[in-house]
Amino acid sequence: MIKAIRGTRDLLPPETALWNFVEAAVRDVFRVYNFHEIRTPIFEETQLFARSVGEETDIVSKEMYTWEDRGRPASDKGQSLTLRPENTAGVVRAYIEHKLWERGLNKLYYIGPQFRRERPQKGRYRQFYQIGAEIIGPASAGSESPARDAEVLELLATFLDRVGITDWTLQLNSIGCANDRAKYNEALREALAPVVGQMDPDCQRRAVTNPLRVFDCKVPEDQPIIEKLPRISQFLDEPCRKHFEQVQEILKSVGVEFQLNDRLVRGLDYYTRTAFEFTHGALGAQNAILGGGRYDGLSESLGGPSAPGIGFAIGEDRLVMALKESGETVQRKPDVYVAPLGPGMNRRAARLARELRRDDLITELGDESFRLKKSLETASKIGARFALIVGENEVKSGAFALKNLQSGEQVSVPRAELVQKIKSSR
Repeated sequence: MIKAIRGTRDLLPPETALWNFVEAAVRDVFRVYNFHEIRTPIFEETQLFARSVGEETDIVSKEMYTWEDRGRPASDKGQSLTLRPENTAGVVRAYIEHKLWERGLNKLYYIGPQFRRERPQKGRYRQFYQIGAEIIGPASAGSESPARDAEVLELLATFLDRVGITDWTLQLNSIGCANDRAKYNEALREALAPVVGQMDPDCQRRAVTNPLRVFDCKVPEDQPIIEKLPRISQFLDEPCRKHFEQVQEILKSVGVEFQLNDRLVRGLDYYTRTAFEFTHGALGAQNAILGGGRYDGLSESLGGPSAPGIGFAIGEDRLVMALKESGETVQRKPDVYVAPLGPGMNRRAARLARELRRDDLITELGDESFRLKKSLETASKIGARFALIVGENEVKSGAFALKNLQSGEQVSVPRAELVQKIKSSR
């Protein structure tokens, strides 16, 4: 028997109702914040991710699904292609390719699958889904403003509250501008030099290739070493410090609570200034639902014009898991089960079901071969609120037996009053 590949899975009802609920809610929030959808290919040139995410990151060095696309003729060497491990790079590539800076400030969002070859674990898959957004454009259009950072964070707080994640925590930090990062990395290298040999091999590698990413190390034994390292807040220059202070001031003014965490970094090389994560207790130790930050130099690194930007990615798999574990129920049960009784009633019942569906009533249609007992059992099994009996006598009289499956009450309702009767009991 052929099964789904390890690290992937099928999303089945009723869980898909929760996914649809989340995506409908986030689209509504994006709409009121004036974001617009962008859809980019699920694979890109490998160099796009190597140049943006960073050659030395775990994503590029270990986790990407990459292959050589065969040229024509087949003997020609093709270009290297990669399934997207994240979507910001693709959005910025599209921004450059289509000259979106001519539109001024771009507020873009996406929903779709990403791919990383990492060890599958609870809430983490090799094909996973992200909801993300980017604000990007020329500095003259306001893309560099701390107001944009605060707007993104307020949007996320609004969305999480709307879907029922109310006990979230916003962790906030600034990882500085390019000059700050250079000075800070040098200070980290000096501090790590005498102790790096005591650390986990992965952390040792990070200490050499990108010292800032040492803070991503999760090995418990390394935490006492990490705790004594210099803090980025000591190295912020005046413009970056003021930018971060203004972000905090706006968040306080709109009532979005946050915690400062100067150990928080983002794992991709393109991040600068504001970095953030939203966490939720229902997810246990790996409790991050989403993260993001500012990436003011990414467009230039990909050959585009200066385009300050800020964005985020929500791990949709983990968000849905948090909703499930908090008991969130969103699947709407059928309003009515239409039960045709006797030969020739299927067509009559189908016509009636069509009328009910046109009025936005979730309607399940039975079969005339069922006896009444079986129809009522089936209606109860699927969770319908009512059973509507369609027999020869009902058709002749124009009034139908409507049985409330919770109370057991059964009444005769004229056809013209059926919709109102069913809707009034919601």
